[in-house]
Amino acid sequence: MPTAGRLVAALCLAGVGWIGSEMMRPLLPPETDFGWFNEVNLALGLVCGWVVTGRRLGRGYAHGFSAGLTGLGALIFWALFFQSLNEMLVMALRRRYDGPVEAIVGMFEIALDYGRYLLDGPLVGVLLTGGVLTGIIAEWVTQRGHRGE
Repeated sequence: MPTAGRLVAALCLAGVGWIGSEMMRPLLPPETDFGWFNEVNLALGLVCGWVVTGRRLGRGYAHGFSAGLTGLGALIFWALFFQSLNEMLVMALRRRYDGPVEAIVGMFEIALDYGRYLLDGPLVGVLLTGGVLTGIIAEWVTQRGHRGE
């Protein structure tokens, strides 16, 4: 069911996805072709904010805090999955793999490489802060909506 809390969670986590993408760009090799990098992560933030964080709102600020971090974890997981899938498909089209199993293994190796870039201190701080603020702000909006009923 659509609620203001879900909408706020989706918009906030989308913002975290965009900002995190911008912060990650300088950490990746200079020859990286980013394409739709930011846009994909923004869309994933919208979905994870709506579905993952939004579903867990309305139970208090401690749960909101936790919901924001859970949504952030889902965003990071799906971003790594889709970005590594995209890179694997590009490499497969260039015939860098001998078969489908090697391509799937390559996808996980790419995801691990991208994951290592995420271990940058300022990036981790921004992502964690964004996840927590997403949960708290969305919970505040949800609580405020319940008072108006």
